Amino acid sequence: MTTKGPGAVSPDGAVGTEGGSVSWRDKVRCWCEAVRSDVREAREHQRHYKANKGRLKAEWRAARKAGGPDEAAGPPPTGFALLPWLLMGMGAFSNLFQGRTANPWIGGLGLLAFNSLYIYVAFRSFDKHKRKTRSTRVALALLAAVTCALAAGYGDTWLLFFPLLGLATGASLRLSYLRPAGTAVSVLAGAVACFHDGWGGLDIAYATWISTMVTAAIMRLSEAVRELRAAREELAHRAVEKERLRFSRDLHDLLGHTMSVIVVKSEAARRLAGRDLDAALAQITDIEAVGRQALTEIREAVTGYRQGSLATELDRAHSVLTAAGVTLVVSRSGPPLGPQTEALLGWVVREAVTNVVRHSGAERCEITLSGCRERVRLTVSDDGGGAGGPGDVTAAGGGTGLTGLTERLAAAGGSLTAGARARGGFAVTAELPLDAEDERPAGAGEFRSDADVYVGR
Repeated sequence: MTTKGPGAVSPDGAVGTEGGSVSWRDKVRCWCEAVRSDVREAREHQRHYKANKGRLKAEWRAARKAGGPDEAAGPPPTGFALLPWLLMGMGAFSNLFQGRTANPWIGGLGLLAFNSLYIYVAFRSFDKHKRKTRSTRVALALLAAVTCALAAGYGDTWLLFFPLLGLATGASLRLSYLRPAGTAVSVLAGAVACFHDGWGGLDIAYATWISTMVTAAIMRLSEAVRELRAAREELAHRAVEKERLRFSRDLHDLLGHTMSVIVVKSEAARRLAGRDLDAALAQITDIEAVGRQALTEIREAVTGYRQGSLATELDRAHSVLTAAGVTLVVSRSGPPLGPQTEALLGWVVREAVTNVVRHSGAERCEITLSGCRERVRLTVSDDGGGAGGPGDVTAAGGGTGLTGLTERLAAAGGSLTAGARARGGFAVTAELPLDAEDERPAGAGEFRSDADVYVGR
């Protein structure tokens, strides 16, 4: 029979109480549940903290972006930043008024000269050009002489002018002049202070050295920050100018080619309307398709996502040259091209074919693409008027489209040449390196030769 009184122990290890029994296992289980509950609550608080921290950071970044870097940075520092340190001379000023200084008129004139020279040097130290002038160096030398004379003559609180001299020295000198000048000022301060206070004057030497070097470091860091800010603004302006140039160049290439295609096909439709209505309707349908495609390309150019395709440009070249009555012959050989190379060569084909239609008066146009494992060459030539024709694109110092193409290919490590051929006509030649990621090992991607891809009128 098991006793249920207070303090009785049951066979399973439970501790008996008046109201029943609770085993040690139940106690451990309750304790574990409480710990788990506390851990869950702590984790929940941590999640809330991280969420709030991320939200505050996002709001802070948005506020800085809206306010601009210049608003957050504030105005550049000036000589006013060094003026509060003149309060270190209040002890000498007080001695003058309390009559503790011998020859107070000399001391007052010295104090006035020190403050005037200090303010002059401080304000000129924040201007790069004024800081290097002879007048600033002379003023600093006079400041050192006045400081040495006052400290040597009066001692006591007048010795605190040496750390102020260190501030002016660190603010006005840079690089090779700073260390010898700072060392000389510190040794001078130590010598004068030790003359008055014994070895305790080394504290003045140490304070002078620290004020010189710390001020110089802060000034140099401030200048570096301003230079970096100016460089960042300059890079931002250049990026904007580069993007404007890219956009105007793409827009010129897109609209120039599209307008030429529309004009040529409109002329073809007008010629065919009287004798072949179906052919004329086909040309009008092409005009509609070209217009729709031009709208799409302009939207892509505005958003900066347009990527040209060499195969697409060859198809368009065939269409527009056929409509203009020009025979097109395309020869292609070499390894497969990467997307970057194809996009650039597509721009070359577009611009060159536009010039053939608008300027050459040619009857035959040849597009030749050849390459090896390092470089690829594209040549667009015609048998038209060439350099002597009325529509020579080089007559005005190079067309805008060819100039833009030259810059674009040069940025990719390639080149573009355009000019009259010896046997008549005009030729545009572009050379580009193959994309590095698209180079194939030996045996992969064999050369192919597909001559006369398009031959037609």
